[in-house]
Amino acid sequence: MSIFTLCRPLGRPFRRGYLVLLTSSLASVAQAQALPPTPAATPPDTTLHKYQTPPGAAPRPWYRGKLVRASVVPALLIGYGISVYDDHGWYSSRQAQADLQHHFPDFRSHLDDYGQWVPYLELGAVLAFGVDGRNDRVNLALILVKSEVLMLGAVEITKRATQHLRPDGSDYRSFPSGHTAQAFLAASIVHTELRDKSQWYGVGAYAVATTVGAFRMLNNKHWESDVVAGAGFGILSAHLAYLSHRHRWGRHPANRPGVGLALPQPARAKWQVSPTLLPGGGVGVYVSWRAK
Repeated sequence: MSIFTLCRPLGRPFRRGYLVLLTSSLASVAQAQALPPTPAATPPDTTLHKYQTPPGAAPRPWYRGKLVRASVVPALLIGYGISVYDDHGWYSSRQAQADLQHHFPDFRSHLDDYGQWVPYLELGAVLAFGVDGRNDRVNLALILVKSEVLMLGAVEITKRATQHLRPDGSDYRSFPSGHTAQAFLAASIVHTELRDKSQWYGVGAYAVATTVGAFRMLNNKHWESDVVAGAGFGILSAHLAYLSHRHRWGRHPANRPGVGLALPQPARAKWQVSPTLLPGGGVGVYVSWRAK
């Protein structure tokens, strides 16, 4: 809305400039009152996460739903682990353990104890160097806590329910592998957070997680079924954490690459100054101020 107009006519009486000032101001006020207020733009929803269906989208069949997409790969891994339990399956856990002990009888390493945390170290290092993930720090922390609780609870309950003896006979907490579940949980989070930047972050994390599972078998601490099912438990826990997370602790910051549409910036009050030509050949200065 125009508030005032300064003018300095050249070679014309001051009263003519005063009339132009008064007429311009009254016309601007009348125009501002006649125009309906512009509705504020609704910011787009940038809290959509990995498996959330965008609002207004056409309904999908059940087999393409977000829960099915989140659980299909983990279900295949857990199902395969159950199918080769003990002496069952085409290449059973006992057959795999016998072959490994035949070719690597004296293998001993503690790298699997540390390797399960390497994907988290990768994620922390990448974020520390300024690469933004899909979530801000607060929401990422909430997803980590939620996924860890889901994984630890599911693994512990299953271990107590199955009471499966380890290959080395040390205890009855073999199925599934907790180390492998932890490694694949961390790798899945790395892949989800950084896949928009580069797929190689996830490839490296999953390679480390696979190595952890192989070392658990080479160390004679777990059967084949334990390791494959453990990978399924870890990935499923991460997927369920993302599926259930609604970003209750705020939206993504605007203008972050890889996050989605940026939030529109709020309108700001601004001044506008420009020269103007007055009736009769005079030259003046037009000054206006627009509110939010």
